Amino acid sequence: MTFSRACLLAAPLCFAGYGIARLVGRMDGQYGPGLDWQVAHILELIGLALLVPAVLGVRRELAARSRTFWTVVTLAGAATAAVQFAVDVVAGLLAADKAEMNAITARFSEIPGAQAVFYIAGPPLMYVGLLALTILCARAEKLAWWGPVLLFAGSALPLITLDLLPIAALCVLVALAPLALRNETAG
Repeated sequence: MTFSRACLLAAPLCFAGYGIARLVGRMDGQYGPGLDWQVAHILELIGLALLVPAVLGVRRELAARSRTFWTVVTLAGAATAAVQFAVDVVAGLLAADKAEMNAITARFSEIPGAQAVFYIAGPPLMYVGLLALTILCARAEKLAWWGPVLLFAGSALPLITLDLLPIAALCVLVALAPLALRNETAG
C-alpha cells in the first residue's frame, strides 16, 4: 500500500480520534484548555496533514480535467481548517482558563477577514472538494456509488451536533477505504 493510500485511512482515523477526545474531554464539563483539548486538536491537525497526500493520491487516480480544481478546493479547505485548529492549540497553551482561551481566539477572529476565511467559508471547502473528488471517482468506477453518499453523510453529521464527529469520521473512513484498499494493478 502506498503512503497516499494509507493516508486515506489514517486521516479519518485521526478525525475520529479528535471527536472521541473531544467527547471524553467534555465529560467533566471542563473542555479546554488542558491536555484533553490539546490531544483532540493535535489529532485533528495530524489528520489534516495526512489528508494532503491522501487527496494528491486520489487526484492521480483521476483523468478528469476538473480533478485539479477539486483538489485545490479540498486542500484550500484543509489549510483553512488547519489554521483554525492551530489557533485553538496556541490559545489552549497560552490560556489559564476557558474565558482567556476564548478571548485569545476572539482576537484572532477580529483580524479583518479571518472569521470569514478560517471559520465560515474556508473549512467547508474541504468537504465540498472531497465530495466532488469522490463523485469523480465513482463516475470513473474507482469507487462505488455509496462512497460519495457516505462522504456527504460524514460531512453533514457535525452540522447537527459536534458530538457526532466520531460517527462522521467513520463515514468518511468507510467512504474512502475502497480507494485505499484497491488492488494496485486495478489502476
